[in-house]
Amino acid sequence: MEVAAGVFALLLGVVLSGIGSRATRVPVPLVQIALGAAIHSSGLVAIDLDPEVFFLVLLPPLLFLDGWRIPKDDLVRDAPTILTLALGLVVFTVLGVGVFLHWLVPALPLPVAFALAAVISPTDPIAVSAIASRTPMPLRMRRLLEGESLFNDASALVCMRFAVTAALTGLFSVQDALLNFAWVALGGLALGAGLTWMVTMAQSWSSAPASDGGGAQILTTLLIPSTVYLLAEYLHCSGILAAVAAGITMGLTPHTHWKATTRIRRTAVWDTVQFAANGSVFVLLGAQIPSIVAAAPATVVQTGHTSPWWLLVYVVLVVLALATLRFAWVWVSIRLAFLRPGPDGRTLPASYQRLVLAMSLAGVRGAITLAGVLTLPLTLANGLRFPGRDLAICLAAGVIVLSLVLASVALPHTLRGLVLPADPRQPGAENKARTAAAEAAVHGVLQAVESLPRRPEQRVLYEHASLRIAANYRQRLDQYADDDAAFLAPGTMDAIERELRIAGLRAEREELLSSAGSHGVKDIVVRKLVREVDLQEARYTS
Repeated sequence: MEVAAGVFALLLGVVLSGIGSRATRVPVPLVQIALGAAIHSSGLVAIDLDPEVFFLVLLPPLLFLDGWRIPKDDLVRDAPTILTLALGLVVFTVLGVGVFLHWLVPALPLPVAFALAAVISPTDPIAVSAIASRTPMPLRMRRLLEGESLFNDASALVCMRFAVTAALTGLFSVQDALLNFAWVALGGLALGAGLTWMVTMAQSWSSAPASDGGGAQILTTLLIPSTVYLLAEYLHCSGILAAVAAGITMGLTPHTHWKATTRIRRTAVWDTVQFAANGSVFVLLGAQIPSIVAAAPATVVQTGHTSPWWLLVYVVLVVLALATLRFAWVWVSIRLAFLRPGPDGRTLPASYQRLVLAMSLAGVRGAITLAGVLTLPLTLANGLRFPGRDLAICLAAGVIVLSLVLASVALPHTLRGLVLPADPRQPGAENKARTAAAEAAVHGVLQAVESLPRRPEQRVLYEHASLRIAANYRQRLDQYADDDAAFLAPGTMDAIERELRIAGLRAEREELLSSAGSHGVKDIVVRKLVREVDLQEARYTS
């Protein structure tokens, strides 16, 4: 019963956060954290962050979906920059901030300081997207942050595992660490990609008709991320990278065997999962804050001080250290990305310095950091308490909250008016794809007319229908003829036609909902007609 009440409280907090954000104009993640703290403080429901549950239930689906939906060509184009951010920046941060933490707080042994630096190194793209929602973020910058977040969680947690091992045993081998990292990373990627490919191929080879409306196919996609995560962890690989690789592999699979209605339902289901899981992460994070704050007076004693305000000083200094290291690394990475040979390089954007600052401010930490630090062991091998564990948890929570607040205030102003160079591959590419698809459609319609069985008296009907459909496609081909024309630019014929079609569909639906019953139409028929209109509107507004 307590688990059910906790889940209900989480989801209720997610629903209320949208209302609270619109009323207060505060970014949604901060509202969700405040609601989580309020739920915990009320004493009605206890919501504890169990790291094992978090890493199994919430994290794999979100990473899987990010990997599925991220454009693969953008991922390949910016792969060098993404890898330097996801791997190089993490190691750079662990070494730099780890040494800084040990110097700042000598009560933290060096291995523990490295472990804490590892868990606060990965960024949280969920928070950044929510904070930047009011100020549009350049698409290429968003892709870089998304790609970075797909892989930096795994590299950070692996670094933390090495640091914890060193703290427990007092031993550390660079050779063993590199070999272990190779197995953890490559094994996770291979397992996630291989298992997902086998599942999707098995689905495409199955010729059995889906009598459940595609429910089993959708449920399979929901099970994949947690399955590959569990299997990878069982084999001592990275479950996080397995979930990411599974999502990327799912996005590379054509899924031509999926019906259109199943695709629509799948999108709706995954959008709901994403909304609920994203919000639950921050409500869950907020629910841990009151107990951490309550333990601050006892925790600060470990630093040699008595005032809890010293913890705030340490948090501010750690956030500044993180931002400084990230700024330096991003400055070099972005510069190399734009200056390297290739069609999308060679020239730096005019707002280069502001781009680096925005990328640095976007280094927001989230619930992954708190869940990771909570996995620190309670005791050493000899039975003594793990040194600095409570202090590490307190500092990690402070870094999360302060980085969120800092990004909420500064990032929208930094992003306003920021423009990156356009992708030179984009102009005309969309029209070419649409032209090829329309030509294939015309050929398919005419071919279907010749192959479908029909009675002689139906010939005229088939010919008229095929001519009408082919004429519609040829009209679209005329619109695509100019490669340099912006297909969806305001004022173009296609944009105007879509706008008018949407207006007509909305008027059609309003009439059906308000007046169909008065004409004696059954309710089930009304719902069917409204769904048809909804699907057409979704087509024109997608």
